[in-house]
Amino acid sequence: MLRDWKELFDRVKAAPYSKTLNAFLDHEYQTKTIYPPRDMMFQAFRFTSPKTLKAVIIGQDPYHNPAEAMGMSFSVPIGIDPPPSLINIYKEIEADTGTKMDFERGDLTPWAEQGVLLLNAYLSVEAGKPLSHKRPEYEAFMKDTMEYIDTLPQPIVFFLWGSFARKYKFDIHHPNRLILESVHPSPLSANRGGWFGNHHFSRCNAFLVDNGSTPIDWKI
Repeated sequence: MLRDWKELFDRVKAAPYSKTLNAFLDHEYQTKTIYPPRDMMFQAFRFTSPKTLKAVIIGQDPYHNPAEAMGMSFSVPIGIDPPPSLINIYKEIEADTGTKMDFERGDLTPWAEQGVLLLNAYLSVEAGKPLSHKRPEYEAFMKDTMEYIDTLPQPIVFFLWGSFARKYKFDIHHPNRLILESVHPSPLSANRGGWFGNHHFSRCNAFLVDNGSTPIDWKI
């Protein structure tokens, strides 16, 4: 799938921030424990083609605990217990759509294969140190990515959960878009209200169908 993103990555490679980001990552991966493995940093783009892109779920940075990060926002490998935020996502899917979820499985690859881009804004993190790779180069990469996605002609849904993700609505201008905003699904935010009952998953599918696309099967 990375070949399908060639136009975006050609732009990124030509940008000045690409060189400085690569130099930073070379040092970090050589001297520290960094997640995800470097060959999985662009995993989200490997599973989802811009040609079939239907939805974008924006996360902040990868999980910083061992064996959790796999290069896709909110997703963890098979065999790893789903983190609390993902559990709350599953609960809302069940309540919203009636879909029975597997609460022991956190690998969201089936979503990615249907056209859901599971995109973290920062693609790497030092072990045990959330937001340790919050850097302007990643912010520039995210801006380029959002600008490229906004040129795609098909209907696309953006899931913007929490104040961090919601700021990206200002990069979305194409009329054939649906922006879904709410608090973050983490227990700290969700338990205060604003997550449960947001009906984002049924609203996403209704928009896709209404605009001539096919719905996403949210079952995991």
